Amino acid sequence: MSAIQTDFDRIALLSAEDGWTQNNHYHNFLLRHVPAKCESALEIGCGTGAFSRRLAQHAQKVLALDLSPEMIRIARQNSTQFSNIEFQVADVIVWNFPAETFDCIASLATLHHLPLRETLLRMRDSLKIGGVLLVLDLFERARNVLKPEGLFDSVLNAMAIPTSVSLRFLHHGRLLPPREVRAAWAAHEQHDTYPTMNEVKMLCAEILPGAKVKKHLLWRYSVVWKKKPV
Repeated sequence: MSAIQTDFDRIALLSAEDGWTQNNHYHNFLLRHVPAKCESALEIGCGTGAFSRRLAQHAQKVLALDLSPEMIRIARQNSTQFSNIEFQVADVIVWNFPAETFDCIASLATLHHLPLRETLLRMRDSLKIGGVLLVLDLFERARNVLKPEGLFDSVLNAMAIPTSVSLRFLHHGRLLPPREVRAAWAAHEQHDTYPTMNEVKMLCAEILPGAKVKKHLLWRYSVVWKKKPV
């Protein structure tokens, strides 16, 4: 986790402006599932706070956690108008999740850095009855194009590349991030591993029964799950 913290401190310093990322493209999709009466929400891996600020418009109180002190510093700097967000530097692996506390728990592009089963279980147990779990993360694409999922991923990848580039140009006015930002992300990705879609679906079927798992265009998947009485 220290290597990941160092990576994101570096990335935060290189891209301090609150710019568009591929995750932002799915904010509206996730926000549609936030409970109508959301008193307390938690975001795990909030980065510079882009989704936290959107979530704060749907929840009375948002607690936003990130491992990177630089990410949290920039998140606070960019969120001074939101009195209902509390940003904390925290290592989620050792953070004490309070039982049945939150109406909504969200995590965007963070769970692939964490033990997936254990983290999902802790998130699940920290939701109130009727609370909603929202996950957006990256999946490992199938490599074997001779299999249906491999062929589908190849087609999806071919569609995603121009879509991603076009969206970046639309939001940033450039086709690629600055060279130093690309270098920082490339170095960080050496530490990344991703679950396959089958692994995600099997795990959710086991511990989040009834969860809606969806594959998205920009190399992401989502999980939406509502906690019901046992």
